[in-house]
Amino acid sequence: MKEYYDTRAPEYDEWYLGVGRFHNRERPGWNDELAALIAAIEGLPPKPTLDVACGTGFLTRHLRGEITGLDQSARMLETAQARMPNATFVRGDAFELPFPDNSFDRVFTGHFYGHLREEDRIRFLTEARRVAPELIVVDASNEHVTVDEELQERIPNDGSRWKVYKRYFTTGQLAQELGGGEQVFAGRWFVVVSA
Repeated sequence: MKEYYDTRAPEYDEWYLGVGRFHNRERPGWNDELAALIAAIEGLPPKPTLDVACGTGFLTRHLRGEITGLDQSARMLETAQARMPNATFVRGDAFELPFPDNSFDRVFTGHFYGHLREEDRIRFLTEARRVAPELIVVDASNEHVTVDEELQERIPNDGSRWKVYKRYFTTGQLAQELGGGEQVFAGRWFVVVSA
């Protein structure tokens, strides 16, 4: 997967922005909902936060407080650092976070959890809870799909082809899976749960 995200790094934000390969996708209400998602993230209280799998920092930049971003892709981190020069960015493994216990007040992750199979979800949750008492997960809503999970073919602009595991959630399903929590945001495209 690291190779896939290194490949996608220069074009990753095209998915959020609906440009490039995503220009002709039917996504009714997408822009308004993305704006509402960003407002929900901006409305979180400022805290020392670790954003795991921060990617290009597209969502990270809307967090308030002392922010550390972690990603396995050096190319993603280059974009994030340029976008947020006052934040700290670390290349590392989400399943073996390179931080001592209780290093942060919050772990945040956007569109990472839904790519994890069960064994990796357990590993990630164990690590997230080790480094912070609060976890906020942003992921894909199941309102716009007819399946709960799928293996997607993803084709970056270079034409290469990748298989990526993807899950979709209601806020209730996500909260239950996280061991309890509360809805921060629920829409057709995105869900956010704080646990």
